Amino acid sequence: MNLKAEQLNEHLSSQGLSETYIISGDEPVLVQDCADTIRRQAAANGYSERKVFHVDSKFDWNTILFEVDNMSLFSEKKFMEIRIISGKPGEKGSKVIQEYLQKIPKKTLTLFISPKLDRSTNKSKWFTAITKAGISVQTWPIASIQLPHWLNNQLGRYGIEVSDAALKVLADKVEGNLLSATQEIEKLKLLGPKGEISAEAMSSLIIDNAKFNVFILLDEMMEGNAKKACRILRRLRDEGTDITIILWAITRDIRILIKTMEAISANKNVDSLLQKLGVWDKRKSLIKKTISRISMRQLEQMLKLSGGIDRAIKGLRQGAPWDELTTLVLALCGVRSVNAKNLRISLQ
Repeated sequence: MNLKAEQLNEHLSSQGLSETYIISGDEPVLVQDCADTIRRQAAANGYSERKVFHVDSKFDWNTILFEVDNMSLFSEKKFMEIRIISGKPGEKGSKVIQEYLQKIPKKTLTLFISPKLDRSTNKSKWFTAITKAGISVQTWPIASIQLPHWLNNQLGRYGIEVSDAALKVLADKVEGNLLSATQEIEKLKLLGPKGEISAEAMSSLIIDNAKFNVFILLDEMMEGNAKKACRILRRLRDEGTDITIILWAITRDIRILIKTMEAISANKNVDSLLQKLGVWDKRKSLIKKTISRISMRQLEQMLKLSGGIDRAIKGLRQGAPWDELTTLVLALCGVRSVNAKNLRISLQ
């Protein structure tokens, strides 16, 4: 069964939990939001034990089968979360997923998380097995016309009331960047006044530290402003910003750059592609400017470095995530900071 992200809450309310889910998409905030919704529902239904698997190129798929083989038919409810970092489990992973879905005990809830899946993957045996066993939730970028509604729903979750004018101020400020929107909503939770927030109050609240948010960091990298980008990154670190959010945002932009470069090579309409990827008009020129000074090989190296940083954050390898993130930021700015040596270290 296939669901849109906005249908998930209603489906859970009316139908309850399925035993199997896959959430996919390139917008981390939306993927995280859907995953959190399922996690909350699972916790409320007694799934107290959660096991997480981070699937990368070195992952041993037999680990998952070993876990299933050691489950008892009479054990407590178990929540299995399988994060397929590349969205491509490969031949071995495909076979294991199909076998896993046939073997798991009834009291096991499984959540697969993946980047956006292409058409061929949607027809693959492993994906078909998941959708037959449960539910697929594909997330898509929020269109500009839908952004105020999405923001209002997010604010409503925390009991934050805003006027229509204030909602427009917030929508104009974040310009479709959901990571930036999430940061601003967190700020409103902490600093917002009681009662309905006016447009004037909203403007005052979101101006504070705006130049240091993740969205501005991305733009400075695209502009090639290395010193300013590093200064913003240090400020974000000092303010306690979650490094995972920053890495998600940078990785998303790297993937957009790669897809744009592929479109150019295939003589496809770049503006149409960027629109489909949820890139706002203001950022399209920055994307085009960046790919004029960066090669596909460099972008692929940056994507590998991003994966290494992600593993360091999760404790899967020794590393200094903030230092490596600085290297990645410099690389996107056009500074030749990624070389064979530090890339090899990050992949260990």
